[in-house]
Amino acid sequence: MNNLKPESQAIHAGTIPDPETGGTNTPLYPSTSFAYLGRDEMAYPRYFNIPNQRAVAQKIATLEHTEEALVFSSGMAAVTSTLLSFLTKGSHVIFQHGLYGGTYNWVVHGLPRLGIEYTILDNNAAEALKNAVKENTKLVYIETPSNPLLRLTDIGMVAGVSRKGGLISVIDNTFASPVNQNPADFGIDLVLHSATKYLGGHSDICAGAVAGSGSLIDKIRHTTLNYGGSLNAQMCHLLERSMKTLFVRVEKQNENARQIAAFLSEHPAVANVYYPGLINSAQYELAEKQMKGFGGMLSFELKNPDSVDFQKRLKLIHPSVSLGGLDSIICAPAITSHRHLSKKEREKEGISDGLLRLSVGIEHVDDIIADLKQAL
Repeated sequence: MNNLKPESQAIHAGTIPDPETGGTNTPLYPSTSFAYLGRDEMAYPRYFNIPNQRAVAQKIATLEHTEEALVFSSGMAAVTSTLLSFLTKGSHVIFQHGLYGGTYNWVVHGLPRLGIEYTILDNNAAEALKNAVKENTKLVYIETPSNPLLRLTDIGMVAGVSRKGGLISVIDNTFASPVNQNPADFGIDLVLHSATKYLGGHSDICAGAVAGSGSLIDKIRHTTLNYGGSLNAQMCHLLERSMKTLFVRVEKQNENARQIAAFLSEHPAVANVYYPGLINSAQYELAEKQMKGFGGMLSFELKNPDSVDFQKRLKLIHPSVSLGGLDSIICAPAITSHRHLSKKEREKEGISDGLLRLSVGIEHVDDIIADLKQAL
């Protein structure tokens, strides 16, 4: 499958031919009990080795240009299982400035209980990263574009610093998706996804994934089979189905978001727009360097800080949590994704009470803009 274009890989990679009917889709294998006599490996869902798990994992690995992948029951299961496969009591990990609220909450409340040290950078420049490395540092973790301010981190720089220091580099690639960004091509060791978002793409799947080299994935598999974060066959089947349309969906969302960001940036009621694809963005040059598309996510702040009334006036765009689906949805991160952070912590991350995060869907862009216009 490696000789196919990515759009074709999204459809065909990992597919297990149906030996019974010759059907074009991987059959659904819902069993939790499999024969073991005369077999080299004992299949069991918690071992990450049933056919539907392997099919979707192979598709993700192919699209992320890695050797292998694992699928999990949620994005946070992928994050925690991956990090705890390499971090132990007394080790140190570096996180970028600007983390997803769920990740941040787990880091500050979970790692200290395990005796794991961490540093969250004040900025994501090379010098700050280099200065944060200690003798016991094991891993560097980044998320780009970040949630919810769409800040970019230089992927190649992080991979280079990590490699030089003998550190494992990990990225949350959820916002970009494999359509817009392939961190492994820049030297990143492990690529994470909340597959609930763009990989699933229909707001009906909760899943996560990690992709990387065979040796690193083997270590994660060995560690995490005791944590119970595996994904069942039915959800794997739906996820594999959804990923076949990944490029069609994300490319449409990219184009819609680009036009919407341009509209919002010129509207007198809007104070700030955060989108790496805006030519006047301070990070536009870096976006062009490491992204193939600028994504379907953007954030903006209104001059009137009362974002609740604005959301209530929307008719097409639905105030809702999560992201990456076919429908355009909007939320205020201060009371959704980052609600577990204190006001002081949110302010440090640049998340104001009036910040709105828009997940752009695949509706006609004119309809989305018209809804924004009437609400503004």
